Amino acid sequence: MNVVLLSGGSGKRLWPLSNEMQSKQFLKLLKNDDDVYESMVQRVVRQLTSVHKKANLFVSCNMSQEDIVKRQLGAIETILEPSRRNTFPAIALAAAYLHFEKNLDREQVFVVCPIDVFAESEYFELLKNTAELVGSNQHNIGLMGALPSYPSAKYGYILRSGGVVSGFVEKPPESKAAELIAGGALWNCGVFALKIGYVLDIVKKYIYSDSFESVFEQYGELPKISFDYEVVEKEASIGAVTYGGIWKDLGTWNTLTEEMNDSNVGSVLVSENCKDTHVLNMLNTPVIVQDINDAVIVASHDGILVSSKQGSSFMKPLAEQISQRPMYEQRRWGDYRVLDYKQNAGNSSLVKRIRIDAGQTMTRKSCGSRSEVWVVVSGKGILTVDAVDSVVSTGSMAEIPQNAEYSFLAATELELIEIQFGAGALEEEEAVL
Repeated sequence: MNVVLLSGGSGKRLWPLSNEMQSKQFLKLLKNDDDVYESMVQRVVRQLTSVHKKANLFVSCNMSQEDIVKRQLGAIETILEPSRRNTFPAIALAAAYLHFEKNLDREQVFVVCPIDVFAESEYFELLKNTAELVGSNQHNIGLMGALPSYPSAKYGYILRSGGVVSGFVEKPPESKAAELIAGGALWNCGVFALKIGYVLDIVKKYIYSDSFESVFEQYGELPKISFDYEVVEKEASIGAVTYGGIWKDLGTWNTLTEEMNDSNVGSVLVSENCKDTHVLNMLNTPVIVQDINDAVIVASHDGILVSSKQGSSFMKPLAEQISQRPMYEQRRWGDYRVLDYKQNAGNSSLVKRIRIDAGQTMTRKSCGSRSEVWVVVSGKGILTVDAVDSVVSTGSMAEIPQNAEYSFLAATELELIEIQFGAGALEEEEAVL
């Protein structure tokens, strides 16, 4: 079975822990059976591979997410989107990749699944049944729907008539949702089973697509629209598999905290009279919470959230008003956090604390408008500047010439302080090769 896991998200729904570079699916807030924290991404891949051991897995993600995907999942194969353009372009690119790069026949079926779902093993077992709806030529599209446990205005609904899909309703009021459920409607799980050729034929309506490269290069010309609106709601032959277990979109602090094992994370002191309050502190500074009920409090390098649990579901419009660079980010080689950042037109400065895992290499190119100074806080490694090696250890300092290519190889875990000076914005993505 071919499974494409969609990894999208703008990083605002679980602010301030999520950001543009580290969306909700990468946050390690859930515990596995071994009592170890894992992300939604790691949880889904673990569950899927335990059920379908021979499945061919691919992660479709934005290019900016490649490092964190590789860091959390290892050698999994990625399909890199050049920009964020919703699920229709992402699935179109995935179909082109499977056909032109993996040499899969047009009649081959692939299943598209969200990478941030919270579900039981049965959900992943039913992915095969969803694929069979299309592989047996019963339908052009196969969907999975979950039996609703309550009327919700947060989910889309699949309508059924005579055993086939007859329509869709997107996020109705709770009163309308109750009527739909009484009529046998299902929550739409966002799972699609499709034939590669079916998708490629739709892509031809918009762009010339005789190779993966051609689809990649014309990606920005594809409609910026969801696959549901562009394809599913226009298709007459759709079947659906019913899933009866737990299914949640952990997209808000309210729903996420329902599944968290620990109510307090980090350096936190909470008084005994606090009830149903979750506190997550990712800073070194302690947090005290006194006499607050039914709330979620989150402190991170990107900001601080204090909200009632119910109100936290509606904080995204406020978070979207905040415009700043990510203050913490995971990379394939390690991670970094911003200690200080001042930006103006004439002279900007950026100070970061960087950690490189033992055996990993961070490679960069210094730009002409920026000067850089590095201090090794702890560990040992090799600094290479324009092909010249030097050994560095605790206390070493180095100034990187402008336009130089350089890298740090960590012999042991290496912690560094980086200081940049330059004009305009000093963005991480400008430097990493």
